Amino acid sequence: MAHTPSLTSAAAVVRQIMMGGQMLFVAFGALVLVPLLTGLDANVAFFTAGVGTLIFQLVTRRQVPVFLASSFAFIAPISFGVTEWGLPATMGGLMAAGLLYVVLSTIVRVRGSGILYRLFPPVVVGPVIMVIGLGLAGTAVSMATGGANPNIDPDTSLLLAAISLLATLVTAVFAKGILKLIPILVGVTSGYVAAVLMGAVDFEALKQAGWLVMPGFTTPEWNINAILYMIPVAMAPAIEHIGDMLAISSVTGKDYLKKPGLQNTLLGDGLATSFAALLGGPPNTTYSEVTGAVMLTKAYNPVIMTWAAVIAIAVAFIGKVGGFLATIPTPVMGGIMVLLFGSIAVVGLNTMIKAQVDLAIPRNLVIVALVLVFGLGNLSITAFGLTLKGVSLCALAAVILNLLLPHEPGEDKYESREIL
Repeated sequence: MAHTPSLTSAAAVVRQIMMGGQMLFVAFGALVLVPLLTGLDANVAFFTAGVGTLIFQLVTRRQVPVFLASSFAFIAPISFGVTEWGLPATMGGLMAAGLLYVVLSTIVRVRGSGILYRLFPPVVVGPVIMVIGLGLAGTAVSMATGGANPNIDPDTSLLLAAISLLATLVTAVFAKGILKLIPILVGVTSGYVAAVLMGAVDFEALKQAGWLVMPGFTTPEWNINAILYMIPVAMAPAIEHIGDMLAISSVTGKDYLKKPGLQNTLLGDGLATSFAALLGGPPNTTYSEVTGAVMLTKAYNPVIMTWAAVIAIAVAFIGKVGGFLATIPTPVMGGIMVLLFGSIAVVGLNTMIKAQVDLAIPRNLVIVALVLVFGLGNLSITAFGLTLKGVSLCALAAVILNLLLPHEPGEDKYESREIL
């Protein structure tokens, strides 16, 4: 006789599905932001975020309650790559960036987590993250003031940007509970409503979009310049991944750096990123917003993230979602970007502050100074037909300088420190 699930079991599953939907809602604003800013297909982003999360769960044996989706660190590199080499070549570079995680996971498996701290200490990672944020400052201002959308006059653009920025700021600073976890979504919604009332929204894309569609997948191409450009960019989010694992470990009271192990979480993140690029989606990363939601709701069961992933995959085939997102005016997004890109730069600065990086020490001063100038000055070096510039060049320079420049007597050489 077949076993009939109890009403209690059915209710538990329904509750998990609803909580999974809530987690996706928390991640929604950040998830769609990268495709909206870089011109990628938002429906593809939903699909690759969902499948990427499932890949991560498979590699880590579904032990970690995290959700993976679009990484902000790649916004500028993707925009540059698409302009320079086209979308397929950019996706090929992003696939290679994901494979860097795989290499790092192998190194951790063989040598331990301390090797990452020696290769990528705060004096290297901090300024590179700052370059990623500050390098986009001009783009944010252009979007906010209407330079990126001539169809809306500058005064209207600035007003819409101000509304979305103010709503985001107020939510981030003063909101409580679940609302505090979705400041980007609140900001975009407020700006969008204002734009509708001001007649600044063109609904044509929404009208033309079908209900059930196949996401616009893109096949990657291999371009050595795009690969060399993207690989160093992955350094910063790879280190941020460690911070995310420490954060979720603190929330749940479990040490995920030991079980399933940093080597496996890095591997899962890398494979998810490479898979996303294989289909034309943005690189994946573990979302701190979702970690905050886990802390707030005490939803420690990784099965909840499985449902969030399944719902994201289902949403990917709803064409009206992508059509609606395409109607969001550029200035509304610009207001969010002013805060977001500045926040990325602050994360880099805070990385050095928390590690107490002493900039009075010549080697530290040299590394930070050269990274900032190389990155923000968009210095380009071409040799043997290969080109390195901007973020990729300054990241590579930072790693090399850190390895070559001598440490002063008594200075922490990062030789014995493990990531705990």
